[in-house]
Amino acid sequence: MKERTGIVAVLALSLIALGACGPAMAADWDVSRLMQSLAQQRGGRVAFSEKKYIALLDRPVESSGVLVYQPPARLEKRTLKPNVESLVLDRDLLLVERGKQKYTLQLQQYPEIAAVIDSIRGTLAGDLKALERQYRVDLEGSPERWTLTLLPSDTRMAATVQRIRISGTGDELRQIEMLQADGDRSVMNILHDVPP
Repeated sequence: MKERTGIVAVLALSLIALGACGPAMAADWDVSRLMQSLAQQRGGRVAFSEKKYIALLDRPVESSGVLVYQPPARLEKRTLKPNVESLVLDRDLLLVERGKQKYTLQLQQYPEIAAVIDSIRGTLAGDLKALERQYRVDLEGSPERWTLTLLPSDTRMAATVQRIRISGTGDELRQIEMLQADGDRSVMNILHDVPP
């Protein structure tokens, strides 16, 4: 269960990165303006590199691949290195493929995971109200260099995810950091767009 929860949380958080491009932000920029910019997204594909810091390991686990978002509800994380893995979220189903292993999860059976996913979908859609139903949302910085911090408001979700930080410059997302309640941490850097 913990592995599946981690997979879904990482997939969901990773896919925030697809909100990387949008219109320039106005001088009266705030969290509402940031969400308006993200709401303009029509999907996309970006390359990523990720480091996972796990307490049981001496050094981080590194991976890289491609993130894909197809509005309104299809999210995909394709890890290409060091091992091929595909995580596809299509509406309320999560399809996981690792080598010859394939399995499907129905999100309604995992309400904490569903809350994380719904919040990420809210971010991709620029839906601040959806985010505020699940998180305390704080924005720091300026349009040129900003950090959006999401703190779970639900205690069950907080038992899995302690904090999510999304950093960007202008209307481009640069980094997603997730701190899990057990102290493990992942840092994903968004590298560039990938053609279809």
